[in-house]
Amino acid sequence: MTYRTEFPRKVVEWPDVRIEMPDGIKLSARVWLPEDAEDDPVPAILEHLPYRKRDGTIARDELNHPYLAGHGYACIRVDMRGNGDSEGLMEDEYTQQEWDDAIAVMEWVGAQPWSTGRWGMMGISWGGFNGLQVAALRPEGLDAVISLCTTSDRYADDIHYKGGCLLGENLGWAAQMLSYSSRPPDPMIVGDRWMEMWLERLNAQPFLLETWLDHQTRDAYWQHGSICEDWGAINAAVLVVGGWHDGYRNTPAKIVENLHSPAKAIVGPWIHKYPHFAAPEPRIGFLQEALRWWDRWLKDIDTGVEDDPSQRLWLMDGIGPERYSAARPGRWIAVDDPVPMQTLHLTEHQLSSKEGQLDRYVLSPQSCGAGTGEYFPFAFSDEFPGDQQEDDDMSACFDANTSESHIDIVGAPKVDLRLIPEGNRGLIALRLCDVHPDGTSVQISHGFLNLSHHKSHADPVELTPGDEISVSVTLDQCAYRLPAGHKLRLAISTSYWPFIWPSPDRKGITLKSGRLDLPQRADDSESLVTFPEPESAPPWQMTALRAASLTRNTEKHEDGSVVTTIVTDDGKLRDDTHGLITDAICEETWTIHPDDPLCASGHYLWNLTHSRGDWSIRTRSEAWLHADKDAFYPRAKLEAWEGEKKVFEREFRRKIPRNGV
Repeated sequence: MTYRTEFPRKVVEWPDVRIEMPDGIKLSARVWLPEDAEDDPVPAILEHLPYRKRDGTIARDELNHPYLAGHGYACIRVDMRGNGDSEGLMEDEYTQQEWDDAIAVMEWVGAQPWSTGRWGMMGISWGGFNGLQVAALRPEGLDAVISLCTTSDRYADDIHYKGGCLLGENLGWAAQMLSYSSRPPDPMIVGDRWMEMWLERLNAQPFLLETWLDHQTRDAYWQHGSICEDWGAINAAVLVVGGWHDGYRNTPAKIVENLHSPAKAIVGPWIHKYPHFAAPEPRIGFLQEALRWWDRWLKDIDTGVEDDPSQRLWLMDGIGPERYSAARPGRWIAVDDPVPMQTLHLTEHQLSSKEGQLDRYVLSPQSCGAGTGEYFPFAFSDEFPGDQQEDDDMSACFDANTSESHIDIVGAPKVDLRLIPEGNRGLIALRLCDVHPDGTSVQISHGFLNLSHHKSHADPVELTPGDEISVSVTLDQCAYRLPAGHKLRLAISTSYWPFIWPSPDRKGITLKSGRLDLPQRADDSESLVTFPEPESAPPWQMTALRAASLTRNTEKHEDGSVVTTIVTDDGKLRDDTHGLITDAICEETWTIHPDDPLCASGHYLWNLTHSRGDWSIRTRSEAWLHADKDAFYPRAKLEAWEGEKKVFEREFRRKIPRNGV
């Protein structure tokens, strides 16, 4: 990474600008812009988040926003209402209020003498989502969006449900937001009001797992904010960026395929981070690419972005299973048209070009799935999927013949099956794997289906045991080179813990026929796709008082249960500019018995501390989930201290009926 200190225009920063909303609530914004912007007005770029600009996203904010401002933009980083140093309360993610606030902020910006009135939105994850969502409202002046690690479908392709299956990440994300959003504003910014604001925030804090479990099917709640409901609503130009080691792999291809406005995609080997500092390498000069996008659509400068390939993808070489990798070998390729499908049929134990007999019973132990990685790797260690052999042994595996030459799989594999369920509910997990000559197995892609959703995610149906059904599962997008001498494997299991919450009955399925449609790239030529080397503004000035780390441990107890414990230590950090010290540790525990889906449980414990001088606060939040045949039982507890004095305590406890999950 090259850190730039000199830019075409000198940058000034306003660390806390109070912007009043129509209802009187004041949001806190951090603003960077050229010093001479009143004499030479500039377009603006908004990032609107709940993640606290002062101590949450500050590391990446310092890299990104001054750089863009130095090239002639006003960068507006806003704490969403109810978070960070902003007033008000937050009820849920992606609300109409959130979007209205974003638009109101930019109406304020548009009225400033340094603004041209044209603007864009940029963000990753939450900020990537709401950039697309606000664009669908077509507010005046919003001409472009850069959306990273994002989704177009809140039900089918977020952290909530996948193929109608309940993701374990539901519990994890609800626990994290309960912890993150329960922190107070900084007294250095808001003054003596900090305690009043904090207590108001704590008392209104939602436990969002309850909300998400209240909506187990694809209803109006999930349609809200899903831009796939009306692709034509967006008329802004969209650059969408993703990573093959991120949880959001599918949106770039969907955006390019479906959006009517100008759209381009870049997908690298990266985790859930910006690609100029993400791992695995190669990193790219993302901020230079962003400037090409902004200059074209916000300044009408011909930068050539319209001539870029529809998708620029990092085609990953097949390598051994590594739970973490600093670099991923491969090459950049250009994809402008859908890759043609090649069909393989499932026979008794093989993937074959010819149809054959299939009558295969599958009943996996509930502990199948331990080889999966984190839904969102965050640059620690031990986060990627490991060797799949143990999970393969608990699955029905279908292997193709050893490949004589390499095969480039680029796109979303699709599996069609005819099967007979043994029970009235169930799920299937499908993994596409690269089997090395030594027998090690590497995950390429995966997909899931709640069998009661085989006709519709909106209207699940109870299965009739013994009646044959047809199902179709689209696996996640990928770009992977299967080396010569390796085998392609499709593994099918009836459980996948803790990635997917188990069905209430341990019942098997019998596979009667099936086919795998594989997007196989025929063009073997190396493309001319290149990117500049990474650049940014200078990094955040901080002192690490304790290093970040991640540890993972899986044990089998005497009663046969399998317990996985993960401790994520975000470290203890001191801001060298304003002195705030932050300290965050999360412990998560997942328990299941191979023969009993109803003993499944998840537990999260978050401890957060903020301090400066003789001021200190601490929050402790816990979240649990278990279920019986008929209902889910989400539970949470939130506690807060000022110094040694406990100032708040609240518990959440619900019983929520299962609805086909």
